[in-house]
Amino acid sequence: MSYAPHESLADPARKSAELWRLGLGLFAGVLIWMGLTSAVFAVVGFVGGDAGAVAFRDAVIDPSTPGGTLYQLFMIGMMLISVAVVADQLHGRSFWSVTGPLRAAARDFLRVLGAMALLYLVIGLLPPWEMAAPVEPNLTPQAWLGLLPLSLLALFLQVSAEEVVFRGYLQQQLAARLRSPVLWLGLPSVLFALGHYAPSDFPGNAALIALWAGCFGLAAADLTARTGNLGAAVGLHFASNFSAVLVTALPGPLSGLALYTLGIEPADTDAIRAVLPVDLLLLFCGWLTARIALRR
Repeated sequence: MSYAPHESLADPARKSAELWRLGLGLFAGVLIWMGLTSAVFAVVGFVGGDAGAVAFRDAVIDPSTPGGTLYQLFMIGMMLISVAVVADQLHGRSFWSVTGPLRAAARDFLRVLGAMALLYLVIGLLPPWEMAAPVEPNLTPQAWLGLLPLSLLALFLQVSAEEVVFRGYLQQQLAARLRSPVLWLGLPSVLFALGHYAPSDFPGNAALIALWAGCFGLAAADLTARTGNLGAAVGLHFASNFSAVLVTALPGPLSGLALYTLGIEPADTDAIRAVLPVDLLLLFCGWLTARIALRR
């Protein structure tokens, strides 16, 4: 598989590929997203009054609770609206031109998601059966299943929004302007990595976590360039986050919807460093599995 399919994905961006326009689009997108997040609290306050606003704030202020995790995922998902507005008003493009052909994207999403599910099943059945780190119950199975439909929707919106921003809008606008794949694959991945740089959450390991995120960004960018749509990248991202957010999460932010949490703290430098190589190997296996699934 070559990167030729990406040409058709980048074509709608060529008529407005000025770098200043891309910079303005990113700035405007952030402002729109911030406005949308503020509007959520304004609507809640208007409908529920002060008491409703306080109750809503208390329910979502802690990102390690189910309500807080759902809120964070849905708020990230609102970036989809930002991209739709920026693409239309600043570039004269439709939102669907950013995702690629919808039917092909849905097909590739399901192919990669099915292949990733099979990969995780095989890994779970193979020895050694003990996990590298101990796990602790987080939600009861009944509560987890009850939240699952809403959790899946929130997770799908979150991963779709990140793919639309980084592997969609940003990658396409750069590809329309810059000839080298090293640049239009690499620059969005670097920004994606910087977005995951969190020294307050991972003291001592923030750079390594960001490096892992950059590798993930390159894997998703590669799949997008090879297919000409965002379906495969969204499938890879959804499978990865389903495992890390809904099944077994690190304690702390975005752990509220997980069935289990790892028995290590994000600030435990040595423990996190012991797990990261396994995660990187799993990422490589996931990318390779997706490539094989897309060849069918």
